[in-house]
Amino acid sequence: MAINLTTVFKPYTDELFSTESKKALLTNNDFDWTGAHTVKVYKIGTSAMNDYSRNPVEGFTGSRYGTIKDLDATTEEFTLKKDRSFTFAIDKLDTDETAQQLEAASALARQQREVVIPEVDSYVYGVMAEGAGTKPAAVTLDETNIYNEILKATEALDNAEVPESGRVLVVSPGVYLMMKRSQDITMETEIGSDMRLKGVISNVDGAAVVRIPSARLPEGFGFMLCHPCACVAPTKLEDYKIHVDPPGISGSLVEGRIVYDAFVLDNKKMAIYYQSNKATE
Repeated sequence: MAINLTTVFKPYTDELFSTESKKALLTNNDFDWTGAHTVKVYKIGTSAMNDYSRNPVEGFTGSRYGTIKDLDATTEEFTLKKDRSFTFAIDKLDTDETAQQLEAASALARQQREVVIPEVDSYVYGVMAEGAGTKPAAVTLDETNIYNEILKATEALDNAEVPESGRVLVVSPGVYLMMKRSQDITMETEIGSDMRLKGVISNVDGAAVVRIPSARLPEGFGFMLCHPCACVAPTKLEDYKIHVDPPGISGSLVEGRIVYDAFVLDNKKMAIYYQSNKATE
C-alpha cells in the first residue's frame, strides 16, 4: 500500500551567520565630507634645533637663533572612490506564498548584514594593511612565536611615539587560537560589557584584542596592531529605499547605495603595524 507522506513548510528562514562590523574600533571620522567629494589636509614641517649663538663673532649679521628657513606645507588629497549600489524586486505573490518569509524589509536587513557590511569591512582592513607604516617580512606564526611578534609590533609603535591608550590588536580566529595556546601570553579577559558589545574580547600588552573573520581580512593576514588615529574611514552616503508597487512591479522594489572609502594618513601611518602570516599565503 502506497502512503503519501506530508511535507510541511514552516514560517522560518534559515539565515546565514554574520558578524557586526568592528571597523569603528580601528578607524576614525575626523574629517567631514559633507558637501564635498574630496578633502585635502595639510602636512606642516618643523624646524631643527640649533645651538644659540650667545657670543657671535665680529661681523655676524644672521640670527643668533640659527639659519631662518621656511616651513614646508604640503597637502594630502582624499577622494572618495567607492560608490556602490544594489537593487532587487520582491513580487507580491512571492511574499504571500512564502509565509511572509520573502519580505522587503527583512530582505533589506539581510542584504546589509550579509553583503554590505562585509564588503565595507574587507575594503577598510585591506587599505589599512596596505598603508601600514611598518610591514615586516612574512613569518610563519605559531603559538611559540606569536607573542614575540606582537612585542615587536608594540616596540615599533612605541618608537614611533604612537599613543599607548586606544591601541587595537586585530587577529583572525586562527591567530587568536595560537594566542590562547601560547604559554607566554596571559590575556586580560576582564573587559567591560560596553567594550564586549563593540567586539573587544580581551587585552594583550595594553591593546584591545579584536577577532575578525578570516573572510573579511586580506589574504595571508597574520595580525595588525594599530591606533584609530591612523585611518579615516568615512561613509558619506548610506541610502536604502523600499518602493511599494512602483511602475512595472506588483510588489516591492528595494534599492540601496553606499558611498564610502578609507585613507591612511601619511604622518600617522606608523601607527599601523601589519604582520603577514607565511603559513596562509
